Amino acid sequence: MSSPAVDAVVSMPEGETETEAESAAESAPEVEPEVVAETASEAAPEPEPEAEAAPEPEIEPEIEQRPASPIVPVAAASAPVDPPFAATGSAPASPAPVTSPFTPTTAPDAAGAAAPAGPSSPLDVFDDEPTVRRWPRRLLVALGVVLVLGGAYVGASYALADRVPRGTTVAGVDIGGLSADAAVARLTEELDGPATEPITVVAKDVQAELDPATAGLTFDPQATVDTLTGLNLARPSVLWDHLVGVGARTPVTQVDADALSSALTSLTTSLSLAPVDGAIVFADGAPHATEAVAGWEVDVEAAAATVEESWLVGERPLPLPTLEVEPAITQEATDAALKDARAVTAAPVGVTVADRMATLSPQVLAAAASYVPQDGELVLTMDGQALQSQVLEQLPDLLTQASDAHFEFQADAPVIVPGVPGTALDPAALATAVAQAVHASVRTAAVTLVESDPTESTAELEALGIKEIVSEFSTPLTAEQRRTVNITNGASKISGTLVRPDETFSLTQALGPIDGEHGFVQAGAIVSGEHVDAWGGGLSQISTTTYNAAYFAGFEDVEHQPHSEWFTRYPEGRESTLFTGTIDLKWKNNTPYGALVQAWVADGRVYVRIWGTKYWTVESETSGRSGVVAPTTVYSQSPTCEASNAGNPGFTVTVTRRTYLEGVLKETDANTWRYKPQNKVICGAAPTTPTP
Repeated sequence: MSSPAVDAVVSMPEGETETEAESAAESAPEVEPEVVAETASEAAPEPEPEAEAAPEPEIEPEIEQRPASPIVPVAAASAPVDPPFAATGSAPASPAPVTSPFTPTTAPDAAGAAAPAGPSSPLDVFDDEPTVRRWPRRLLVALGVVLVLGGAYVGASYALADRVPRGTTVAGVDIGGLSADAAVARLTEELDGPATEPITVVAKDVQAELDPATAGLTFDPQATVDTLTGLNLARPSVLWDHLVGVGARTPVTQVDADALSSALTSLTTSLSLAPVDGAIVFADGAPHATEAVAGWEVDVEAAAATVEESWLVGERPLPLPTLEVEPAITQEATDAALKDARAVTAAPVGVTVADRMATLSPQVLAAAASYVPQDGELVLTMDGQALQSQVLEQLPDLLTQASDAHFEFQADAPVIVPGVPGTALDPAALATAVAQAVHASVRTAAVTLVESDPTESTAELEALGIKEIVSEFSTPLTAEQRRTVNITNGASKISGTLVRPDETFSLTQALGPIDGEHGFVQAGAIVSGEHVDAWGGGLSQISTTTYNAAYFAGFEDVEHQPHSEWFTRYPEGRESTLFTGTIDLKWKNNTPYGALVQAWVADGRVYVRIWGTKYWTVESETSGRSGVVAPTTVYSQSPTCEASNAGNPGFTVTVTRRTYLEGVLKETDANTWRYKPQNKVICGAAPTTPTP
């Protein structure tokens, strides 16, 4: 049986407490295990006198805890020491252990195997004894320090919560060290002007002004100060800012994004430069190019971000970002068009039509040519009307005129005479042919004549409903032949006049120029209240007759004026005079059908008849005369005076017209007129009354 490892047993004298033992242990010097081992191995073989050898303990599975005793050195037993190297000279896997009196040897068992090593120290057989716990006291000290510092932090935070950190400026206004209320008051006072005054902005050296109110920009001094004050224990940096101070801080502003975008968009008109599109112009028969130049405009989205960030603190004028705007027609497209344009005026172009030819010179081509922007390019366009004029000038008898459909009176009734087509030169086809010819190897444009339809077709005239007599009126002629000449001529000129629905008839327009060249003569007329001769004298009878025909047709009265004197050949209050350029007769066709005027002179009367489709029913009423004044004798020394006998008296009369549609009264018109008496006129001075 192998020898057991030997443990040193240290006993504690009775009556000695554990605390005292611990104190003794603490006072004893610490010895490194290696040093102790070496010392023990080199010491005398006998143990120190005061140390007692401990009996060999029995080997138990677990070491029983024994009472502590003073540590007494024990002499070490000798044990063999392994050589540092094996016979083969190779190094061991680990250094050999150093033996000491407290290190038991490992003896081989009967089988030759090494027994497990014993405890490395005699004290290892005992459980660890509790040591003095100094960490609670240290913890308490540390906790006290933390509490003191925390209290100081909280106290300082509370004390400075309503103060702005020192050195703080907002938009150039110093508010450092002020209370929150004082800081708000100072910001309000100092920045009220800058926050409301127009902001000068600049883009590409072009300046404009932006109104903060219109742009939805508002400075909020309270919110600005709130970001610099207040209690926030979770942020020690707030207290740090108070200790070391801060510098410039960004003001808090409110921005209406939609209003700002709208305000900036409105500035794009002034803060922009439109690009210049490339162009081709012809001058002196040759093409010339206008260079393309890029423009610029304000970048509204980026400008909004710039204004929102810097409108109160930014430089003045405030720069706004811009975008380059490319021209629709680039320089490359312009150069290509210029090359094309030079071919236009390189030589004349011949135009062949109906086996005939006209020649268009380079100057004519240049005058008719233009380059129009289309999908980013300049496209050649020829003026077909200008080319047509040049061709017809050289070939004046090339075309035949179309004849429009029209009304003629046959057997005292209107008949539609159909129109006759003519020939025409299509301007669009001519322009296309010439534009192709200028780039062809043979510069000839072949075109054909096309049929030209009449402006007025038979179907259009038939749709007007000219089928019956709507109304007619006549007045008697006088014995004065000159008047009859003018009346007959005037009737022929207005006969056949077609008045379409919603069109207005004008007598002076229908008559045309009233002069000798157009068949009129001078005859008696009333001019400025005097009976004199004038061109077209007597045409007032055409006016009165036409007025009454339109009156009973129910047409709308646009303009008419009765004579200053009443003539028995006209109905009272229902007549109309005429003086070219001053007084006209006008009525409007207020029916859905056409109105065709027919006029003629026969049997000592002048007639005016209106054809169409009956639409209105008319009732007319003439009042009795009132304010009758008998004629008297007057003397006139006017150089144009014409003597006349006394005629009709003067009076006032009212004419009322009621217009019905399908039995329903639609309109009532009343016209009141006062005539002056037809006095006897004696040319010369009035006789003097003899003095009695």
